[in-house]
Amino acid sequence: MPASFPSIEAKEEIWRLKQPFRISRGSRSEARVVVVEVSDGKHVGRGEGIPLARYNQSAASVLAQIESITGEKNLDRENLQDLLPAGAARNALDCALWDLEAKASGKRAWELANIPILPEVETSFTISLDTPEKMSEAVSATAFAQGFGVPRILKLKLGGDDLDLSRIQAVRESAPAARLLVDANESWSPPHYREIVPALKELGVELIEQPFPANADEILQTLDHPIPVCADESCHTTADLPRLTNRYEVINVKLDKTGGLTAALRLCSRAGESGLKQLIGCMVCTSLGIAPARLLASAADYVDLDGPLLLTRDRDHGLSYGNGKIGMPPRELWG
Repeated sequence: MPASFPSIEAKEEIWRLKQPFRISRGSRSEARVVVVEVSDGKHVGRGEGIPLARYNQSAASVLAQIESITGEKNLDRENLQDLLPAGAARNALDCALWDLEAKASGKRAWELANIPILPEVETSFTISLDTPEKMSEAVSATAFAQGFGVPRILKLKLGGDDLDLSRIQAVRESAPAARLLVDANESWSPPHYREIVPALKELGVELIEQPFPANADEILQTLDHPIPVCADESCHTTADLPRLTNRYEVINVKLDKTGGLTAALRLCSRAGESGLKQLIGCMVCTSLGIAPARLLASAADYVDLDGPLLLTRDRDHGLSYGNGKIGMPPRELWG
């Protein structure tokens, strides 16, 4: 039987977090990622995907998806879109194929994609869900200690309970000049939204991410939006766009939802045509997972690519973070 091209290897890796990371759905103390390597016999490309329990994914299921196409001959980014559904497995493979093409061609991935890339982009820094006091303390105690600098943009995880407003007030007191974004991770009810949003507007909150469950977000068509609302769990691929345009002003583009950089580029293009602004987001992951998303950040309205800052250590040749900004991916890392 003819050999498949390229050869594919995949494995799970576990990366410890500095502190437990908590959102409305639960807490974690480690990042479990799947790393894919593809080879043409001379060059090796790498990609990283993050299995998401929210979408019924595990490391085992992602590895099984990857294994299911290892016999494909002449695998490339375009036919991959039809071989696997959007998700972590396709993301890891797609990004590995981009990396392989960059290495084989001697070009950088953004050159291959024909998109501009800025030398630095500013990212928000995420404050994990906790008590108001601990979230306030985290503003001055987390990223800054490792040289990231004082972020000008903070993203606060909220829980849909009576403490949400106090959480934001406490962080605002600790960071009076910071830009504030909030992420409810599907935890709010319509009464909670109506009650809290006017106060958030007064506190200078600029964006509300995924206030309602993805299967119950039609209520957004009937509510006032004094603060722009961003779709995360409600937006995966271009197929979601038609139902989002009357509910949201912004979409959160994550490669683990789109199933890779190839589909993410299409989503960003189509979203722009639909009048939706874009936040480029991430899961808790290493710099290998962030690097492909970093390509999209140059043209984004918001950037939330702080995943590696939550880890006790990052990969060798990781992305540079400093003064609240992210540098460009080194060749040794990706692309």
